[in-house]
Amino acid sequence: MTALLEARAISRSFGHVRALDGADFDVEAGEVVGLIGDNGAGKSTLIKALSGSLELDEGEIYFEGAPIRLASPREANDLGIEVVYQDLALAPHLNPVQNVFLGRELSRKGPLGRFGFLDEKEMRRQAAASFAELGATVRSLNTPVGSMSGGQRQGIAIARAIAWADKVVILDEPTAALGVVQTKNVLESVKRVRDKGIAVVFISHSMPHVLEICDRIQVLRLGRRVATYRGSDTTVETLVGAMTGALDGREGAA
Repeated sequence: MTALLEARAISRSFGHVRALDGADFDVEAGEVVGLIGDNGAGKSTLIKALSGSLELDEGEIYFEGAPIRLASPREANDLGIEVVYQDLALAPHLNPVQNVFLGRELSRKGPLGRFGFLDEKEMRRQAAASFAELGATVRSLNTPVGSMSGGQRQGIAIARAIAWADKVVILDEPTAALGVVQTKNVLESVKRVRDKGIAVVFISHSMPHVLEICDRIQVLRLGRRVATYRGSDTTVETLVGAMTGALDGREGAA
């Protein structure tokens, strides 16, 4: 099966530091792929390359089987690729609806639209539908997101990504600093996204969360993919061994 989004032997250096050194990665439609590795393994550099935020020194990125060059995040967005970074990139003074449509506001139809009037009713309807579909707990559509809990903000950020992504969603540490209930809601949201046929890249340091929701898990170490495992066939010990080099050279079956 052709991968939806794939990196082949990509490299990127920052001065004398080799952040990616011939790294490979792939994700198919309708699956959750875990991307794990110790600090400095190259995870952040890889997702920036896959989302158009970073130019490559070497290697190729393929989308739906064809080579592409992503010169900007906007080009990735146009392909249906969205990223939810760890800092969420939400505007704290805006409400959930305004955050979902930030930079993509809907104008009213007819003459009013030409004069810059926004269709606030339609944006509210679409945002509420996105939150409901993901099961995101958003208690008020009128309250600034800066006053909301971490779980609510995370749900809003994921819903915003899903509202615009119809191919790939990349989640960077989506359960970091969340409570038990909030984490459960986020993990359930990820499963719903996968069930819509969207590819999900799940980056996390929490091995139990990775094993719970990932169909496949790819391990980065020192800028390279060193192993790939099926989530149902591996253990925390195996993943940690691959991350640290204890299982160096032993590619998992997936």
